[in-house]
Amino acid sequence: MFHDRLKTALLALATLGLLGGLALWVLDQGAAARIVWAAGVVPVFVALVVEIVRSLARGEVGLDIVAALSMSAALVFDETLAAAVVAVMYSGGTFLESFAEGRARREMRDLLSRVPRTALRHEDGALHDVPLSEIVPGDLLLIRQGDVAPVDGQVASAQALLDQSALTGEAMPVRLFKGQEVMSGATNAGAAFDLRATRRAADSTYAGIARLVEAAQHSKAPMARMADRFSLVFLAVTVGLATAAWWFTGDPIRAVAVLVVATPCPLILAVPVALVAGVSRAARFGVLIKGARPLEALAGVRTLILDKTGTLTDGRPQIVSIRAMAGFSEAQVLSYAASLDQASKHPVAQAVVAAAQARGLTLSIPSDVVETAGEGVVGRIDGRLVRVGGTGFVAAGAPWVEGLPTDAGAVVVALAVDGAPAGLLVMADTLRTGTAALLAGLRRNGIARILLATGDRQEVALSVTQGLGLDAVHADMTPERKVRLVQAERAKGPVMMVGDGVNDAPALAAADVGVAMGARGAAASAEAADVVLLVDHLDRLLPGLIVARGARRIALQSVGVGIGLSVAGMIAAAFGYLTPVQGALLQEVIDVAVILNALRALAIEPGDPLSAA
Repeated sequence: MFHDRLKTALLALATLGLLGGLALWVLDQGAAARIVWAAGVVPVFVALVVEIVRSLARGEVGLDIVAALSMSAALVFDETLAAAVVAVMYSGGTFLESFAEGRARREMRDLLSRVPRTALRHEDGALHDVPLSEIVPGDLLLIRQGDVAPVDGQVASAQALLDQSALTGEAMPVRLFKGQEVMSGATNAGAAFDLRATRRAADSTYAGIARLVEAAQHSKAPMARMADRFSLVFLAVTVGLATAAWWFTGDPIRAVAVLVVATPCPLILAVPVALVAGVSRAARFGVLIKGARPLEALAGVRTLILDKTGTLTDGRPQIVSIRAMAGFSEAQVLSYAASLDQASKHPVAQAVVAAAQARGLTLSIPSDVVETAGEGVVGRIDGRLVRVGGTGFVAAGAPWVEGLPTDAGAVVVALAVDGAPAGLLVMADTLRTGTAALLAGLRRNGIARILLATGDRQEVALSVTQGLGLDAVHADMTPERKVRLVQAERAKGPVMMVGDGVNDAPALAAADVGVAMGARGAAASAEAADVVLLVDHLDRLLPGLIVARGARRIALQSVGVGIGLSVAGMIAAAFGYLTPVQGALLQEVIDVAVILNALRALAIEPGDPLSAA
């Protein structure tokens, strides 16, 4: 905040000095005008020298030195108007850079500002407004229409309509049913509902995103460091050309003109603005890139390695087919199984319940429930004895469960009602919707190789990925083998690894770009990753890649055009075609132009990833 105010004050002083001097010059007060111009330059020059000293103390040599040389040379040779123009344009350029970065981070600040401070908690039959720090897992909270979910939890009411656009970039609200998980930061777009907290506020999705956003704001990209190194060459060329112009013509004013044309270089303005704008833009599509360095690395990726479970697939079993026996319909089979499975926390049981709710089935309340851990559940539904679970638990050796065609890795859930066979549900961890189209889109956007690395068996991996056209499938992978695979692929070019579990964290850290699936995934994978997809949708990867490459392209365009025009202006000044004042105005017009061009990264439009693919 102090630096922003200082930049504003310096710009104001320099502008007042320039305008005041011009007013005196019009009134034919030339001597007084030069004094006022010099007075406006001195504060900017002093601040610039202080910044240069600090940079040198850090071992950095930047192009601010050229600005200092041009101002001091103009003052020494009584080109005070040129010095005043340089001061105004230089302070204006730094102010514009600060403004541009502030605008680029606006979406992130908006995200952080939405964090609620209190929540309505049910206590003793009443509602109490309590600080977030007092909420613990198990608390029942009321989320009113328009409220932001303060912590991660589960829908405790029949249903809820949530706007997750701030987290995922998806425009349409999502309808969740009782027991389904809610991410903190989602806005209630429907009627009020009860939320059962599952995490403290400090451990919830929104708090994790906020911490990642804060970390993303303190990063310097390799491109920016390259600009600093290149600045030495540019500084040498500038000083050499200015010296040569003075030496061969004997006119020091030409040297001053050369110096002011080179002030300041677009390299130190365009690169950070474009990359920070790209980070901000990617966040709008549900892709949190932890700073400018990962964004630039993402833009250069050529190889993609994907984990399977929870990444390429949904990571939870889904019903792929239902076989109903005589006397039962498919809806009845699912309804009986789901009604009884409400009493179980087993992932397969919860998947059956979710499938029934998604189909709008009305579930009955189970009674007399007895669960055999890992095998199945027995209980009564509407007075009938229901048995659901693995085939060995429900009907071991019975002919009605034999010969059922299933893919590798599939699970069969059997159902019996009053001792009679009722039906079978075939469940599998299926591919995410639109995976094939997404991979095709990634290939069209520069990904040359796509590989799978999974700990599952080879037959399961091949069955799931059939028809995707992957370049290689690596199964039975331990975390160590995944790391070795990443290292081997890095020898061929930049590698991106996408995963979601603790076992993926080492490979994510080893890759040029590690991408974690969902901010609510394993903490180790989110910590090791460079990029976090804010929701478990792999299709967020494509807009992130497009934005990264677009931001880098815009940065390079700005630098190339800016440097080219600067060099052309320096040559013109050396040959006497530009006065110091004209050179200063030309260079600062170039600087403003490249900053405005860099801001185009805020408007990169990747389009809908699946339709684009």
